[in-house]
Amino acid sequence: MKRAQKIPAPKTSTRARPPSAPTGGRLSNYANRESSWLAFNRRVLEQAQSPANPLIERVKFLAIVSSNLDEFFEIRVAGFIQQVDAAAGELSIDGLTPQEQLRRVRRAANALVEDQYRCWHEQLVPLLAAKGILFRAAPQLKEAEQTWVRGYFANQVLPVLTPLAIDQSHPFPLIGNKTLNVLVSLDNPDTPEPEKMMVILPVPRILPRIVQIEPQAEGPQRFIFLSEIIKLCAGELFPGYRINAAHAFRVTRNSDLYIDEEEAENLLKKIEEELRNLRRGAAVRLEIEAGVDEGLFTMLCSHLGLSLENAFRLQGPLNLLRLISLYDLIPRPDLKYSPFFPADVLPLRSATAIFDVIREREILLHHPYDSFAPVVEFVEQAARDPDVFAIKQTLYRTSGDSPIVRALMDASINGKQVTALVELTARFDEANNIHWARQLEEAGVHVVYGLVGHKTHCKCSLVVRREGDGLRRYVHLGSGNYNPKTAQLYTDISFFTRRETITTEVAQLFNTLTGIGRSPEFKHLLVAPFNLHTRLQELIAIETANAAAGRPARIIAKMNKLVDPVTIDNLYAASQAGVKIDLIVRATCCLIPGVKGLSENIRLRSIIGRFLEHARVFYFENGGQSIVYCGSSDWMSRNFFRRVEALFPIDDPELRKRLVDDMLPAELRDNEDARELQPNGAYALPPRPAGEPAFSAQRYFMASANLRAAQAAVTTV
Repeated sequence: MKRAQKIPAPKTSTRARPPSAPTGGRLSNYANRESSWLAFNRRVLEQAQSPANPLIERVKFLAIVSSNLDEFFEIRVAGFIQQVDAAAGELSIDGLTPQEQLRRVRRAANALVEDQYRCWHEQLVPLLAAKGILFRAAPQLKEAEQTWVRGYFANQVLPVLTPLAIDQSHPFPLIGNKTLNVLVSLDNPDTPEPEKMMVILPVPRILPRIVQIEPQAEGPQRFIFLSEIIKLCAGELFPGYRINAAHAFRVTRNSDLYIDEEEAENLLKKIEEELRNLRRGAAVRLEIEAGVDEGLFTMLCSHLGLSLENAFRLQGPLNLLRLISLYDLIPRPDLKYSPFFPADVLPLRSATAIFDVIREREILLHHPYDSFAPVVEFVEQAARDPDVFAIKQTLYRTSGDSPIVRALMDASINGKQVTALVELTARFDEANNIHWARQLEEAGVHVVYGLVGHKTHCKCSLVVRREGDGLRRYVHLGSGNYNPKTAQLYTDISFFTRRETITTEVAQLFNTLTGIGRSPEFKHLLVAPFNLHTRLQELIAIETANAAAGRPARIIAKMNKLVDPVTIDNLYAASQAGVKIDLIVRATCCLIPGVKGLSENIRLRSIIGRFLEHARVFYFENGGQSIVYCGSSDWMSRNFFRRVEALFPIDDPELRKRLVDDMLPAELRDNEDARELQPNGAYALPPRPAGEPAFSAQRYFMASANLRAAQAAVTTV
């Protein structure tokens, strides 16, 4: 199935050049995107280093650093290597060539990885040991432990290992992306000269990477990495040979899909084909344990087609992402965050029909502090309700056992018209989404893949219901994915409404995505790639004009990433006109705040805490008639012009007050999890005046949710 008709390229907004201003000798008014992202990942590492976090949670943050770096190398670094090899590529936003960016990235990534392993070996391992959680390297095993480990190897590991020799009759094998492998150097003890034969042991993904030693034994919990077990016992695979050395390694490959959608007759099959090819993508990084023989190391890099500067020699263990499994392996509540249970929203708590509630009022939820259950219930009730005629749903990422997908299939089986817009190219979820697309089609759901050349990233659910003599639409819009599992970990906004001005435009958006629509008009929603970018620039310009005229002017914007140069230039111009601007940007940011004459009225902070900040909220003072939007879009060129995004207005005074008087001020007050971006690119704790107490926005929101839950319990008794 192909995507719907390609839309004409939108006209980009004119880039506003800020007035000339001193920049303190700065070569560029923009921060480097890759350096900003690496700085974000360093802030994640700081959470692993922080004694304020429970110990197992610190291990979890350390694992997230590895996961983030994997994706960074698979996509961003891979792109730079391609550009350098092709002697092509544009300058970055701050004027760097791909070669210069690659050099900077390697240097910064090396430093980050060194600090990551220092945190593991010097901080976390000793602290875990003090709590009775021990990690053993092979040489540290006691006799009884070694006996158990060798038995485990013989029974659980040896049967699934296949040694692959590297010689004239055995070509170098394909090393799968991010798979664990062990490089073994062998000698025949009967020959006078050392041969240093090379054998690779690929380790199947099915095997657990962290193994608990004698799990039934009393006393401290003891763990060993699978790579240590294999290195210890590798001799059993090579009887008659002497093992010189064994070193674990893994290869990261280019994982960016290239799909020419206009040429692909069947988009689903084309993506499946590309996913199979990804395991053969060009190698972009080698991680190998330190101490490997220089000759073997050079030979391995040569076989992989990697330059030496793309290889990381690590003090082990490889792939710290595997530490994430400790969370379930270690039943120690005292070493984890206290359990948190989202609050049930009072109007929805006892409602027999969610549509009755939405008919009376609009609902705003702040996840994970407010339960995600109403979002699931919205679709499930629609699937069961005999008065519901049609359901339309976008799916970008969802859980493996998604109740929403099951509800859509049930609705179709129940005879309703169901349309699911599945984004097949959601990065790293392509295979999962292909699976759901097929399941939905088998249940009779109309599955479409959106607009050619544009990822569908908006979060929309539309229900058409017969009421009285007519049909009425109900809508859910949000900033996060329809995934109940990540909804417990990500902060997001959900909005329910039956307001006709909104539901009509959501219906128009779906018709554009599933049918043919060249130039749809939206007056209330801001929809990329149609009116979102232009309207945002207009809103910034209004604040600029108000400030220049001496009227109050204010912008507060919360998002994940800020990269678009046009938007940045317009924010600079607004700052110079006197607009007070507060930006809450979790990750990448190319704007430089606090520069005299350029951005001195802009304050920018990032919040990294227990939950992943994912909500997008935008406030414009608008001369006293404030405008507030929430939705799916960051301020990046890709979101404005290469994705389908939707921002929705919050007009209800009570709901707007919750955002403007509570949520945003709390995040701007945060002096624990927040870090403020300095003009030199560093992030620092916000200054705290003497006597001002510590304040965490996330803990405040959890306490507020607990209070709402308690009040709701009293009300319903």
